[in-house]
Amino acid sequence: MSLDIYLRDLTLASRNVIRQRRRSLFALAIISGGVIALMLAGGFVQWIFDNIRETTIRAQLGHVQVVRPGYFEKGIADPYSYLLPKNDPLFEQLSQAPGVLTVTPRLVFTGLISHGDASIGFSGEGVDPVRERDLSKDLHIVEGEALSADEPQGIIVGEGLAANLGVKAGDTVVLLSASKKGSLSAVECRIRGLFMTSTKAYDDAFLRAPLPIAQQLSKVSGATNWLILLKHTDDTDSFISQAKTAHQRNDIQFVAWHELADFYKKSVALMSRQIGGVELLIAFIIVLSISNTLSMAVIERTGEIGTVMALGVKASGVLRTFLLEGLLLGVIGGLIGIAIGSTLAAIISHFGIPMPPAPGMARGFTAQININSRILAEAMTMAVLTTLLASIVPAWKASRMNIVDALRHQR
Repeated sequence: MSLDIYLRDLTLASRNVIRQRRRSLFALAIISGGVIALMLAGGFVQWIFDNIRETTIRAQLGHVQVVRPGYFEKGIADPYSYLLPKNDPLFEQLSQAPGVLTVTPRLVFTGLISHGDASIGFSGEGVDPVRERDLSKDLHIVEGEALSADEPQGIIVGEGLAANLGVKAGDTVVLLSASKKGSLSAVECRIRGLFMTSTKAYDDAFLRAPLPIAQQLSKVSGATNWLILLKHTDDTDSFISQAKTAHQRNDIQFVAWHELADFYKKSVALMSRQIGGVELLIAFIIVLSISNTLSMAVIERTGEIGTVMALGVKASGVLRTFLLEGLLLGVIGGLIGIAIGSTLAAIISHFGIPMPPAPGMARGFTAQININSRILAEAMTMAVLTTLLASIVPAWKASRMNIVDALRHQR
C-alpha cells in the first residue's frame, strides 16, 4: 500500500477530529487528564525513590563497600575476624580511581552505652570525621554538631537511641565494648550531637564515634569495611566491574549499595505495584471514555460512512480512518497532558508537598515531583496505546456497515 493512501487517510482523520470539536475536546480532556494524573503520581513516587536512595547512600552505605569475602553473611556476628588491613595500598588506589569522590574506612563495633544509672545496647561505627564529610551529607544533625577531628572523644548518637537512654547533646556517656579477645574496654565520651536518617530502626540503635575510639574499644587496627562514594550513582555497577578487573584479589569483595539497601528495595517494590495499579486504572478510564466517544461518532456519522463507501472507499479505508482518528487524539492529548503536567510538577515542587512520617521514618518531610524521561515516555505511550485500543471496536463497527442500511440511516 502506497504512502499516499496513508497520507490521504491521515488528512481525512485530522479533518474529522477538527470538525467534531465538541466531541474531540471532550476526548482530549479525558486523555490529557489521565496523562497529568499519571505524571504527577509517577513523579511523586520517583522523587521518593530518588530521595530514599540518595539518603541511604550518603548517610549509611556509600555507593560501594569493600569488605572481606563472607563479611555480610558471617561477619556481622564476628566483625573482627574480617578486618581489612590498615595500610593496604588498595585503599589509596581506589581513592585515586576516576569517578571516586572519597574512600573512607569504618569499623563496626557493639556494646553498651551508659549515662548515670541507665545503660542500653548499641551498634556503633568508628569513622574518619574528615573523610566522612562528603559521605555523610544526608546524615541530618537534629541537635548539636557533627563529628569533628578537633574533639577525639566526641560522638554522635541516633535520636531514637538518645531518647531511649535519656541523653542530649553535651552529655557525657561511657561506652563499654568487648575486644576481639573478649576483654572489656570502656571509654568516656561526650555527645556532640544527635542525628537522624531515613530509617528509624537505624536511628534507634546506632551511634558513630571517631575511628580511634572504636579501635581502642575493640583493641584492633584497620577497619571492617571501606566505603566508596562516587560522583554519580548510576556509575556504581560499572565502577565495580572495572575495579574487579583492575584489582583481581581473592581476599576482598566489592558490594554495591543496592545489594545492602533492604528498606529501599522493599519500598520500591511496594510503591511500584501501587503506581502500576494507578496506571491500569487510568488506562481503563481512558479506554472506556474514548471508546464511548468514538462509538457515538460512528452512530452520528452512519450516513456519511455509507456515502463514502458508496463512492468506492473500501472497508479497510474506513477502518484506517477511525483508527487514525483515535491515534491523533492520543498523540495530541498526550502532548497537551505532558505540557500541563510538567508545568504543574514544577509549580508543586517549588512550594513542596508536606508529608507525615512514612513507615519506618521518625519525621515528616517535604516532597517534590521528579519528572524524568521514563515517566514522560510512559505517559505518552499510555495515551497513544489506550486511544488506539479504544478505537478498534468503533472502527471495526464502522467498516462492517452495510452500505444500503447506512444510506437509509435517519431517513
